[in-house]
Amino acid sequence: MAERPTNATKSSKQLPDFLELNDLANFRNGGKILFATDDWFAVAENLLKPEPPLWKEGVFTEFGKWMDGWETRRKRIPGHDWCIVKLGIPGLISGIEADTSFFTGNFAPNISIQGACLGEDVVFPERQGAMGTAASEEQQAAMEKLSTNEWEEIVPTTTLLPGYKDTCNNYFGIQSDKRWTHLRLNMYPDGGIARLRVYGIAKPDWSKVSTHLLIDLVAMENGGVCLGYSDVHFGHARNLLAAPRSLIMADGWETARRLDRPAVLEADENAVLKVEGYEWAVFRLGHMGVIKRIEIDTNHFKGNYPDSCSVEGCIMSKEQERQAQCYRHGKTKGDFSQCLWKTILPPSKLSAHQHHFFEATIQDIEPVTHLRLTMRPDGGISRMRTWGYARKTSAKI
Repeated sequence: MAERPTNATKSSKQLPDFLELNDLANFRNGGKILFATDDWFAVAENLLKPEPPLWKEGVFTEFGKWMDGWETRRKRIPGHDWCIVKLGIPGLISGIEADTSFFTGNFAPNISIQGACLGEDVVFPERQGAMGTAASEEQQAAMEKLSTNEWEEIVPTTTLLPGYKDTCNNYFGIQSDKRWTHLRLNMYPDGGIARLRVYGIAKPDWSKVSTHLLIDLVAMENGGVCLGYSDVHFGHARNLLAAPRSLIMADGWETARRLDRPAVLEADENAVLKVEGYEWAVFRLGHMGVIKRIEIDTNHFKGNYPDSCSVEGCIMSKEQERQAQCYRHGKTKGDFSQCLWKTILPPSKLSAHQHHFFEATIQDIEPVTHLRLTMRPDGGISRMRTWGYARKTSAKI
């Protein structure tokens, strides 16, 4: 039976704003474990899974209880366990979540996190994560030469809470304007963590991007981020910006069915349904630009795709963005209705489980910094690509 959220439970959790941002470490976004001291009960790669942790009652492996996370053996030698995470999307980190779900008597008592911004020339020892194994002496020696223990500390040594439903989410806000590529997660001294989520925004070097290159301006890896939405009941709108095409329906933006939809549906002369209700999501582009082509993918949405969609754009300053945003973890987040939206893609019919390409119907407007995607009346979209040209501006936006 599903639990109904109440105002009391919402207010008591005080969820941090950074949970709305992109997960830079998620392996679907390219995140990778480069090294781990120990993988006895469960491998460190599990930390970067996009889906919530699972519990399998009574399931054991030859090494012990099956756990959906990273769990090391009970340490009987000097030192502590740690691993290296390569972010799939280098960028600014606003917050980190260490999820200890289901690790109740075996969670890591304390952790710290260090970070670095490394070039592609830094080489790590080859890793083949497998249960029941630990890093070899050769791997340990290679890691010592990289001096990862000297990386900058971004989360000081902090006590974790056990993996019960009301204590499993350990949140850490990060106050830094630096770009990060790698993290070192330290467990003191050993134990288990289910997931490590690193919330932030990509920070590409736009000075190296030609203004004549057609680029997906809203892509997660190019600095695009979701700022607001009307409804994310089944899937968050930020999923639209991920690089790989979705593998399952859950990896997309899906809303609840609108309760104000007509009892009997009718269509206009263009076969678009006549409905008053709609759902929306607002995004900040990685860089101001002119949109020339839009892709809307309804992959896996077969019986729940939207009837139609439209895309609008505008220029919004940081102050306007701040005023429009209203971080609330309820049905609606933000009020961007007062922005001066201009149509880029007029209302366009969508189909089930299909990749849609729009170019001839794209309206030629000036450069924009933000986009609003509207679906009617409700449903799911897996990905949105907005191809255009970056444009420089001297205006302070």
